[in-house]
Amino acid sequence: MGAGHAHPLHLQRESPVHRLAPEVKIVAVLLFTIIVVITPRTEFWAFGGYLVLLAAVAIAARVPATWLAKRATIELPFVLLAVTLPFFGHGERVTWLGLSLSVDGLHGAWNIFAKGTLGVLASLLLAATTTMRDLILGLDRLRCPTVFTQIATFMLRYLDVLADDARRMRVARLARGYDPRFLWQVKAFAVSVGALFLRAYERGERVYLAMVARGYQGRLPRRADDRAPTAQWVAAASLPVATAGIALAAALG
Repeated sequence: MGAGHAHPLHLQRESPVHRLAPEVKIVAVLLFTIIVVITPRTEFWAFGGYLVLLAAVAIAARVPATWLAKRATIELPFVLLAVTLPFFGHGERVTWLGLSLSVDGLHGAWNIFAKGTLGVLASLLLAATTTMRDLILGLDRLRCPTVFTQIATFMLRYLDVLADDARRMRVARLARGYDPRFLWQVKAFAVSVGALFLRAYERGERVYLAMVARGYQGRLPRRADDRAPTAQWVAAASLPVATAGIALAAALG
């Protein structure tokens, strides 16, 4: 983990949000998402307030709106599912442009779209401002179970190695004139997958034993002064606190 590993969603920027410790950002996004999820679906203006908060964070983090919009399309399958709910829902119905729509289905579609979009945008902002290594480090500082951080650490460290092994196997198959294109020709591909699994398993076991022999105890190396300053916790808390304020105002209104 000595080398800095970035992921495709990370944006290298110089901003106050990027400089925050990863654990404070993880907690802030988690609390924000929880508040969004428990907000009643009929509090329409509250969701608009949440979106404004995320827009403020995006501006502070210098994350372009177009970048967020393109990557938020990952939720399209859920949006398509939500669109069907008004047509197949039960209960009271309304007529709109000659279409008979279920009121409960409309609320359900809005609930999926609003909360899903806000959750995706919050996750994208976290990914855009935090490298993969820092995300794992933040989870480790939050005392995430070691089995998860270990798996994620090894995956991050050796994913490129496994991808290179898979590429060499494919080149070897092609060099031998075997290029499966149909279902009944995938024997060589299946054999390659099995060989790659065994190779990865054996390599992982050797690397782990070598790390244990050098004093590895299941957690990432940490310094005594690596705790996030109180000021960063206060700054990150502004997002969930403002979100909770909007939710409370919506509930009392």
